[in-house]
Amino acid sequence: MTSNISVGTGAAHSQSSEPRMIQMLTEDGNRVESGEYDAFAAELTDEDLRGFYRDMVLVRRIDAEGAALQRQGQLGLWAPLFGQEAAQIGMGRAARPQDFVFPTYREHGLAYTRGVEPETLLSIFRGQNHGGWDPQEHRFHTYTIVIGSQALHATGYAMGISMDGDVGTGDIERDTVSIACFGDGATSQGDVSEALTFAGAFHAPVLFFCQNNQWAISEPTHVQSAAPLSTRGEGFGVPGIRVDGNDIIAMYSVARASLDSVRAGHGPMLIEAFTYRRGAHTTADDPTKYRDKAEEEIWEDRDPITRLKAYLGKHTETSDEFFAEVDAEADTLAARIRHNCMTMENPDGVEMFAHVTAEPHSLVDEERAEFLAYQASFADAGEA
Repeated sequence: MTSNISVGTGAAHSQSSEPRMIQMLTEDGNRVESGEYDAFAAELTDEDLRGFYRDMVLVRRIDAEGAALQRQGQLGLWAPLFGQEAAQIGMGRAARPQDFVFPTYREHGLAYTRGVEPETLLSIFRGQNHGGWDPQEHRFHTYTIVIGSQALHATGYAMGISMDGDVGTGDIERDTVSIACFGDGATSQGDVSEALTFAGAFHAPVLFFCQNNQWAISEPTHVQSAAPLSTRGEGFGVPGIRVDGNDIIAMYSVARASLDSVRAGHGPMLIEAFTYRRGAHTTADDPTKYRDKAEEEIWEDRDPITRLKAYLGKHTETSDEFFAEVDAEADTLAARIRHNCMTMENPDGVEMFAHVTAEPHSLVDEERAEFLAYQASFADAGEA
């Protein structure tokens, strides 16, 4: 289906110039056909959809607790994903265990699907550690603050996948895709263009996943780009598609189809998930300075959770008890997160030297020794 969702306030393009956007679930919770992607949606059972609903509710609650804890002085910063739950859960549930995800700093939903505990995410923003999880164990790279650089990392990793022969073999347990996550603002960065160049030239098995949440901090998408972001890869030999990022069924289906194509050795692809950041860019930002309330209200009506809840209520045998149970589970999770965050013990400062390099390095050893001597000087002063 071609959606009627507009690009946003002040868009430079008319409706007719916008690319087709795949949508399977209308804003009022009714199922519509999308053509070639319907086969993937048909695989989803009612239980799968209830699982998607649970995922989104829990992830939204994790996000809300992160924002609240920052406001209460427990975190230094938090980057909300409020409104982008369907885009991230859809991609995360479509990926296979061997795929490797390269996130930004807002991929809390994808982290959840890769088995990273919420407290581990909070510990980064609390200053407890510089990463928090084993990327190889979760097939999920550490958060990246430098805008767009992870697209290069993902493409390089994908080139390694090709060299190892782990793509296009027909073995779905072996064939691997690298997933490069970035926002609309990152498409203006040279790193993303370089990543697209290498991906296209080397036919790398990488899926570029752009979550267009309409705002790069205070700059709307139409100021950043004169062309739809789904077309950004075409000149590099990377075909793109736009999907309604607030439609979990469409998001999952398009992600599944695209991942399968890349996994089969057909080359890189780009997905533009057309969504909206309903909260602030980070807790250091005030969106009321650059967004109007009318725009926010429009996107509130397109909320991914209420949309799926409406579908489940109208078209499946999903009881009110199920929704109540999910809400209760979210409350329990929030209490656990809050308790565990506020009782975290301060790390030993020497830990900062533990994972700087894969192998021992003389410079790191020297700096560690200097740090330990500095710490010891305080003990010596106390004894004196």
